[in-house]
Amino acid sequence: MKVTVFGTGYVGLVQAAILAEAGNKVVCIDIDEDKIARLREGQIPIYEPGLEPLVENSIATGNLAFSTDAAHGVEHGELIFIAVGTPPDEDGSADLRHVLAVADTIASYMAVKKYIINKSTVPVGTADKVRATVNARLAKRGLPNLAFDVISNPEFLKEGSAVADCMRPDRIIIGTSEKESEQKMRQLYAPFNRNHEKILVMDVKSAELTKYAANCMLATKISFMNEMANIADKVGADIEAVRKGIGSDPRVGYQFIYAGIGYGGSCFPKDVKALISSAKQLGLDAEILTSVESRNEQQKHYLAEKIETHFGGELAGKTFALWGLSFKPNTDDMREAPSRVLMERLWEKGANVQAFDPEAMDECRRIYGARDDLQLCASREEALRGADALIIATEWQQFKTVDTGALAEALTQPVLFDGRNLYDPEEIRAAGFHYYCVGRPDTSGQAG
Repeated sequence: MKVTVFGTGYVGLVQAAILAEAGNKVVCIDIDEDKIARLREGQIPIYEPGLEPLVENSIATGNLAFSTDAAHGVEHGELIFIAVGTPPDEDGSADLRHVLAVADTIASYMAVKKYIINKSTVPVGTADKVRATVNARLAKRGLPNLAFDVISNPEFLKEGSAVADCMRPDRIIIGTSEKESEQKMRQLYAPFNRNHEKILVMDVKSAELTKYAANCMLATKISFMNEMANIADKVGADIEAVRKGIGSDPRVGYQFIYAGIGYGGSCFPKDVKALISSAKQLGLDAEILTSVESRNEQQKHYLAEKIETHFGGELAGKTFALWGLSFKPNTDDMREAPSRVLMERLWEKGANVQAFDPEAMDECRRIYGARDDLQLCASREEALRGADALIIATEWQQFKTVDTGALAEALTQPVLFDGRNLYDPEEIRAAGFHYYCVGRPDTSGQAG
């Protein structure tokens, strides 16, 4: 099938590459000329395992092309995906300017029926706005009767495993009331629907809400466990034992119930804010989601508070090794990352940071530039040298094993603040460390 994808960001690029790999002829459109030039050379602007060879192979086969020519993109694709960003406005609502601009562009060039597919995460009612935008432009062109449909097809990709999620989706949501549109989408996704039926067809508004509901449910599980971790701190319980205890109940399950220092990234924070905003516009008070957001913001300060307490509030001149900058492993994304809140609070107190992350170093450099109180190190070992304590903010695989002897030798004092509960407290304590983690008894065995 002939497919066009407007937007070469995280969602658009992964979706385009997967559809091209399946044998479709896919054209990606973006207004950023430099980005398109680099993509044509196979240079991927994001880190996502497995994506680079997928793009290179699809370019080589001729199934994937990149262009800034919107008219060509509209002419090429019978199915046209809108996969542009929907950043939050000041009130938390999703900014639909880019989505509606693409809709207007499609309507400016289309000459035959097109199937316009909202892939971006958008509030309920966005399809109606896209439809109105297209109708208005077609009317101005003197083509009020030119047929089209607007379909909701939300993505459910996890950063760090997006390629696998796209190749082997657990569900494919299609929001449309037109049988012909449903058939087109079923044809497009047939290669990904062979193992068992994964396609769920529903009305457009239900499809739009499903995306927000899914992400907000997962964010709620994370914030709930972080709240339980804070209670565990006070009573001297071990949140890891609690996690195993409740996770063994199949009604709860083990996914997304790890205590930590808060969620980040491009999806959960934005989507929670957007659904809260949508509820307010409808005259509803999203009490649960407001609490989810509040707990998450507080949780990002959890380790900083532990650090300040341990050092008696005297952080000026102290140096901290920081392992992990990205908001989660297997990505270079630092949007809303807990590491940022932590570093900025340490800097406010006059402390220095020696940081290492396997993939997010360039992103950190882009965000913060050159600063005297930030040293970006080439390895985790380099980050340790001369530091007063080690902080872990991201659960990268290479951080999950540690040589306590080498660690103690590199640090000026044996202090470890673990925001992801990577280690066995008894083993770290036995090595002589002050070990602070999340929702587990501290190094003295007291609650706190």
